[in-house]
Amino acid sequence: MKARLNLQEYVTGILQGDRVVLAKAITLIESTRSEDRALADRVLETVLPHTGKSLRIGITGVPGVGKSTFIEAFGKYAIEKHKKKVAVLTVDPSSSLTKGSILGDKTRMETLAKHPMAFIRPSATGEALGGIAHRTREALHLCEAAGFDFIIVETVGVGQSEVAVKNIVDFFLLLMLAGAGDELQGIKKGIMEMADAIAITKADGDNVKHAREAQAEYQHAFHVMRTDDSGWSPKVLTCSSLTMEGIDDTWNTLSDFEKRMKANGYFETRRQHQQVSWMHECFESLIKIQIEKSARTTQHSTELEQLVLRKVITPQGAAATLFQTLLTSLKNNPS
Repeated sequence: MKARLNLQEYVTGILQGDRVVLAKAITLIESTRSEDRALADRVLETVLPHTGKSLRIGITGVPGVGKSTFIEAFGKYAIEKHKKKVAVLTVDPSSSLTKGSILGDKTRMETLAKHPMAFIRPSATGEALGGIAHRTREALHLCEAAGFDFIIVETVGVGQSEVAVKNIVDFFLLLMLAGAGDELQGIKKGIMEMADAIAITKADGDNVKHAREAQAEYQHAFHVMRTDDSGWSPKVLTCSSLTMEGIDDTWNTLSDFEKRMKANGYFETRRQHQQVSWMHECFESLIKIQIEKSARTTQHSTELEQLVLRKVITPQGAAATLFQTLLTSLKNNPS
């Protein structure tokens, strides 16, 4: 199959669930070439009516918690027991030199990657804010149009990226280890407040007791936290990707969450807010591109940087001046 398809070939392949075409479409939306971007936008607009039917799940956790192992176990469970199609968008750390993916999740989820009802797409973070690949949202929508029932977004680790993931998924799952020191001090309160559930991983063998203890501690912590507007009370589970113990509990928690949130209207309200947020993020991105394209602004920026370094002007003052320069440039060159 040729590397670049036309609009109809992309759309037809995606709607038919062709994983090869889907992969090519995601490569297209990740391209920085202007002609590719224009075609990618047309593809996204055409398949847009076919999106929105999947359950979007964000999964994060500290390095070593077993994210990929858990995702593979959960994905196989969803496919084999419930006949659901599962897509996994993994955001890998990237090389500072090549911007290429380092970890390669297809090698870490080898069995799931080979399943015909699964699709795994690793993508490098590059320079994306907080470790979330710039086009993750768009890739998610393409996977929805391709008919995947569950779309999992796996993040690099606990940090700034979780805020970005929370804004593109329906359910946010935090994976934690037991017996790794003070459980409640090992993670920021803000991350816990974003979680819809916590799963204590590697709850097998001699670690079962520690996992149960950690479960009780986290559940107590959730009890003293204020419940958000959704009315959902976060759950704490234990599981083992090795023995598959507790994977069904995760499934049941997700099902219960989806059912309750759709019943009270919060599910759709949350998605609407996410769409509006996406629009504003795109607007900010376009502004940044316009700034970078303006030679006058770039030259002025260098001059202002020197003034800031010499303490002639404050950073705030320099920013205000730069902003006015941009407005003038846009007024004189509206194209």
